[in-house]
Amino acid sequence: MNAVIPIRSASANGCTDAPVLKERGQREVFCGLTGIIWLHRKIQDAFFLVVGSRTCAHLIQSAAGVMIFAEPRFATAIIDERDLAGLADANTELDRVVTRLLERRPEIKLLFLVGSCPSEVIKLDLARAASRLSSTFSPKVRVLNYSGSGIETTFTQGEDACLASMVPVLPQADAMSDAPDLLVVGSLADVVEDQFARLFNQLGMGKVRFFPPRQANDLAAIGPNTRYLLAQPFLADTARALEARGAQRIPAPFPLGIEGTNQWLWAAAALFNVAKNHFDAVTEPARQRASAAVARQRTQLAGKRIFFFPDSQLEIPLARFLSRELGMELVEVGTPYLHRQHLAEELALLPEGTFLSEGQHVENQLDRCRAAKPDIVVCGLGLANPLESEGLTTKWAIELVFTPIQGYDQAADLAELFSRPLVRRLKLAA
Repeated sequence: MNAVIPIRSASANGCTDAPVLKERGQREVFCGLTGIIWLHRKIQDAFFLVVGSRTCAHLIQSAAGVMIFAEPRFATAIIDERDLAGLADANTELDRVVTRLLERRPEIKLLFLVGSCPSEVIKLDLARAASRLSSTFSPKVRVLNYSGSGIETTFTQGEDACLASMVPVLPQADAMSDAPDLLVVGSLADVVEDQFARLFNQLGMGKVRFFPPRQANDLAAIGPNTRYLLAQPFLADTARALEARGAQRIPAPFPLGIEGTNQWLWAAAALFNVAKNHFDAVTEPARQRASAAVARQRTQLAGKRIFFFPDSQLEIPLARFLSRELGMELVEVGTPYLHRQHLAEELALLPEGTFLSEGQHVENQLDRCRAAKPDIVVCGLGLANPLESEGLTTKWAIELVFTPIQGYDQAADLAELFSRPLVRRLKLAA
């Protein structure tokens, strides 16, 4: 017999109208360049050229963990002292680097020039450079640009900026067609994307496109008949760009856990006139598998208290999953930016009275965390080791972005990411 996960019932409004503590102060986050690590794996014929310093190069290389013999699809065009002093023409140098790169890597179809803190400091106009280089190398290579600067941003906004830069080059959909098209927006691991594609196909929803695509030229056409479903909660700029092209968002929770995945899929299926009994029949096997697997993790997590530092913008959907499906108690849910429209369905499912904070004042949040003494803390790498040395159990927030966690089949893996640090702590104490 398959176990059934008890999901907490939602109050009338959950945290829809809950007050949010606005924090402004010292921040502890990665910069948007980090997004290159998963984006370069997703778009398989794209290349990401960071225009930045040696520090930028070391950050990306360290975060990626690339072996010395690998030939990744990202690099850094180093801004050195001559560039900063104005002794060299940065645009001429950039043209030379790009030309050499494309000669060496003829398989590249899409080149991103990625801005950084140093390139913004010297006011290097990468938009104009991208336009110039695109004209030079078109039609073989398209050149786009976006900012991965860590000034006043958080690291997942790198993906948002990247996808937003691609929206203007998406083809225009046929205005004569009345049938709506579905676009799933946000980078997903290939295995997760394949799972969702199979489910959409079994539901009879026809051709569903994913953005970003795996191949740079496989771009979905968009227009007034496009309905898009966000797979990630940190894509505010991309959403605005799509809506400027006429696309319409399908409101839904995010596909984390059994409940979130089910409601996310059903939001699209209902819009495309899929019968509820057919939806239930198609999704039932996956839901049952996931329920049995998540139940095993619930025994480790039920009743445990969790504190979220603001890091990735995944915090509110994660808190909903951990609270409702795993029985965890939410001490504080901090997020870098709370987009109320995109998170409306998530907020409604949070337990009433959940303490929410937006933005970061790291010292104040550390004080609250230490006073609360939660069982587990979700935070960035810079805070994890100090908190561990104080006796608190931590979970690296960035691992939740690098790991496939969306969908039914990943629900138990997502739960295990939180139970594993607690089990490790018990073993160390034994």
